[in-house]
Order: sequence, then structure tokens, then C-alpha cells
Amino acid sequence: MVESEVIGIDLGGTAIKLGRFHTDGTCVQSLSVATPQPATPTAVVEAITQAITQLTSNHSIIAAIGVGTPGPTDAAGRIARVAINLSGWNDVPLAEMLEAKTGCPTVIANDANCAGLGEAWLGAGRRFRHLILLTLGTGVGGAIILDGKLFTGHQGAAGELGLITLNPDGPMCNSGNRGSLEQYVSVQAIRRRTGKEPAELGAMAKEGDKSALEFWQSYGRNLGIGLASLIYILTPEAIVIGGGVSASAEFFFPAALAEIEQRVLPSSRAGLKLLVAELGNQAGMVGAAKLAWQMVEIGG
Repeated sequence: MVESEVIGIDLGGTAIKLGRFHTDGTCVQSLSVATPQPATPTAVVEAITQAITQLTSNHSIIAAIGVGTPGPTDAAGRIARVAINLSGWNDVPLAEMLEAKTGCPTVIANDANCAGLGEAWLGAGRRFRHLILLTLGTGVGGAIILDGKLFTGHQGAAGELGLITLNPDGPMCNSGNRGSLEQYVSVQAIRRRTGKEPAELGAMAKEGDKSALEFWQSYGRNLGIGLASLIYILTPEAIVIGGGVSASAEFFFPAALAEIEQRVLPSSRAGLKLLVAELGNQAGMVGAAKLAWQMVEIGG
């Protein structure tokens, strides 16, 4: 008997990553194709459909498709509300479009949420039921996993963890907030503050450069202060830190942990682990596959 599989898809501005997965998370085959330019919904659906045909040429049975998209989706996992770096995306019924082309039940979610689900399933968070993921990249994305399931809130927009307020009088944020966590811990914030790239500051810290070490200490403090608020609300067992900046975690985790210990009651942080994400740029694809399996389990 042929075992059924799901397809996990990570839709990005430059590439679309697809993988075929068993229920235990084994990726049987994966593929990356260029995102069509301009990346209109029709062109993207066409590119995904062709890639799926390549992935399923051995007549495998596909039970469902999961897609991570670069932007918010509706709570039901059907509509891409907007998609960052993709042209003409506004309330696109992506799940429906893919179902019409492939005949497979499809579910979609924000890419940071998928990354969180991926890390919870097969990555740094696999030993925990309750965790949060923070991706420290160009912006700061987040995901909340409660009892092994993605928490997306009332309209599907929960988990914008980078947009909490750190300093009410801080720099303006695209969200309309001032002094959001993102304005202190994103790659752009690091560039604004130091004129350097995170990798460069990481290399300098490895060499023992005093200014770089001091920078990471202050960076860790800001991160820890932001995390303290999130810990009080969600009391996760683990916080997983991903994104490019996490490569320098050894230089800012100690300061972040010290801040958490000082600010958070022991009862709210008992056994809390601060961990570096493990799946890298595969996390979104893996999480999208998990999303698809969860849909299969609850019968679509």
C-alpha cells in the first residue's frame, strides 16, 4: 500500500521551496523553484502547480498541501490577505486556487507561523508543548505554539511578537507603533545603531573586540526585556530564536537570560529554555507540511 504524504511549501519573494513529507516528518523529496517575476497570484499558483507535478511524478498519494506565505492570512487558513514582496496580492484566495488546480485540500499560514510550527515539530522546540519562536531578521517575526498547535488568534493575526512596545518614545515602526521590539533587535535596527552587519559584529565579538561585545550585551538586554513581557503572558516552556541574527546567540543569550531572571517571577519562568532554532531556511517548508498533516488529522 502506498503511504499518503503531504506537500509543504514555503513561498518567498525570490524562491518557492517545496517538500514531500511522511507523517513522521521525513522529507522524501524537495525542490526549489524561482518565484515568477512579477509574482502575481496566477503566475505563482501556476509555478507551484508545475513544481508539485514534478514532486509527485512517482504517483504518490498527496493527502493535503500546506503553504507558508510572506504576510498575514485569514484565521481559516484560506486567504492570503497581503504578501510582502509579491505583486498584486490582496485578499488572494490562495487555498481555493491551489485546490482547483491540484484537487488536494490546501491550508495556508503566515511564514513565521510556519517556521514556528516547523521548529516545534522537528527542530529546537520538539521536546516542548508550549513555545514561542522569534525570528530576528530584516524585521522580527513571531509564532506562538500552545499545546502543540499554532495559535493565530481572532482574525488569524496573532503572534506579531516583534511589534510589542519596548520604549514608548522609541523610533517609529511601520506598524504605527513607536519603539517596538523590532526597532531594537532587527537587522535594520542593528545597522542603524552600529553601521555594521550582524555577521560582522559576530566576527568581531569572536575576536574579543570590546565594542562588539558591549553591543551584543546591550542587544541581549533589550531582547530579554521584550521577552519578559511575552513570558508573563504565555509562560512558554521554551523560546526559540531564529533568523540571521541568531548566529551570534552565544554573545547575547547570557544578557537576555540575566534580564529575564531579574524581571520575571520564578513561577512564570520555571524550567524555561532559551534555544537557537535548528532548521534554518527549511523551517517554513517543514511547518507548512505539519499544518497540512494537522488538517488531515481533523478531517480537512
